[in-house]
Amino acid sequence: MLELEDALARILSAVPAPGSETVSLSGALGRVLLENIRAPIDLPPFDNSAMDGYAVRSADVASARADAPARLRLIGKVAAGAQFHGELIPQTCVRLFTGSPLPRGADAVVMQEDTRSVPDDPSTILVLDRCEPQENVRFRGEDVARGRLLLSRGERLSFSQLTLLSATGLGQLKVGHQPRIGVLATGSELRAAGATLSGGQIYDSNSFALDALVRAAGAVPVVLPVVKDSLEATCASLTEGFSHCDAVVTSGGASVGELDLVKQAFQQSGGSLEFWKVSIKPGRPFVFGRLNQKLLFGLPGNPVSAIVTFLLLVRPALLRWQGASDLSLPSHPAHLAEAIANPGSRRHFMRVKIGPDGKVHSAGIQASHALSSLASANGLLDLAPSVELPAGALVRVIRWD
Repeated sequence: MLELEDALARILSAVPAPGSETVSLSGALGRVLLENIRAPIDLPPFDNSAMDGYAVRSADVASARADAPARLRLIGKVAAGAQFHGELIPQTCVRLFTGSPLPRGADAVVMQEDTRSVPDDPSTILVLDRCEPQENVRFRGEDVARGRLLLSRGERLSFSQLTLLSATGLGQLKVGHQPRIGVLATGSELRAAGATLSGGQIYDSNSFALDALVRAAGAVPVVLPVVKDSLEATCASLTEGFSHCDAVVTSGGASVGELDLVKQAFQQSGGSLEFWKVSIKPGRPFVFGRLNQKLLFGLPGNPVSAIVTFLLLVRPALLRWQGASDLSLPSHPAHLAEAIANPGSRRHFMRVKIGPDGKVHSAGIQASHALSSLASANGLLDLAPSVELPAGALVRVIRWD
């Protein structure tokens, strides 16, 4: 039985190198970048006003105050997207709006709240407060300088990163190819949502969960029909899945029972098993195998076991397949709200919830079939074997939300 880190290392060593494709920014959310991106322009691309007001020479308003305003001659108006082609000379100003380019000769912007017009002389502006040099000015390149490294190869693209790239005018990106992943739930007892249950039957939740998890990892799920506990049917379903997918993720049939048929069916279909036990709880029975250049991930049938093993062992592989450099789930430190123990001999990834107080609470029943505690959880706590932690202990919580 392998330790988690050994199992993950063996899986990652079998993952193919990422293929690449070029996509538009609008289609790049969640994709993995396969190139370094440097800024093609400065941001802002020119000096501009940070607010509505008037471009001035700060020396002209250095002593302005409400009872002794500075009088300036208005010589133009510039909307955002336009440009003033003249130059400010002493005792003049130009009307600006947020984002308007700063005219030549100006070194500051007086906000409109600190000015007053003269009713019978619209060409005269009274400035009621002094203005320092560079005040209310956004300078060219102060946010991003041209040539600066914006993003590195291997980063998974967020909406905020794509917003930055769109501001630089980039329209296309080189990203990792998304592998197609077959999702196959096994079990004669499983029925689709909406069907009528007979005695001994349950609804299939694993197909839904794995479809969502594959998508969240950036890959393309292909949900296959639930297969009954038959060697012939399991072989046929695996063959179908591998015929048009890069990998297949099964749930159920991974242990040693009479009806646990995934390992046998996979080998009968030409695949080779790499390992099938990992020393974690939940999720000890986990099958990993190869079929030529394609991979099998055989998860346990209990829903929580399937989800935990996917997060710990399959998600990193799917990210690596797309070229990601960071394969880990996000995590952060927090304090326990209550004492927690793992009396067992395997690492236990316990479902926990971070409360409004920022402290870690058990999410409830920890049995591998218990979906209620999974639904109320927002993270996992990696507990070493035979450990007891008191309330208040500092721990690291693995997050999936």
